[in-house]
Amino acid sequence: MASVLSIPTLPPAAPLVLYLSGELGAGKTTFARGFLGGLGVPGPVRSPTYTLLELYPAGALTVVHLDLYRLNSATEIEGLGLREWAQAKHVWLIEWPERGAGRLPRADITLAFSVGAHGHDIELSSGSAPGESWLSEVEAQGVKS
Repeated sequence: MASVLSIPTLPPAAPLVLYLSGELGAGKTTFARGFLGGLGVPGPVRSPTYTLLELYPAGALTVVHLDLYRLNSATEIEGLGLREWAQAKHVWLIEWPERGAGRLPRADITLAFSVGAHGHDIELSSGSAPGESWLSEVEAQGVKS
């Protein structure tokens, strides 16, 4: 299965951070499962709703999947040891990033999920040069942001 986003544009010295925002049931975890499947991650992809963090080796990459829905305070992020995963060849998928406001790295790409009368929608926006590069490659592949 081919990756949806092109891997060569990963920044050389930092993780690529994707914020997955939207209401319950909008498709954030479904997207994460598809993203990981597209990177060739075998087997079931568990939602980290209770563990808050799951790591997935994906070839030369490591995907850090966070689900912050159950956080009571952004300060709870400190106990997750995220600094260890803030390195090159890491992609962070962060569900409910607003619950970690002020304690998370800036998003390279934000995916805003919504459910409308005609189905699910995802609005993409970039927050950095690497994010803009990825979005340009996605658009070049025929996907509109």
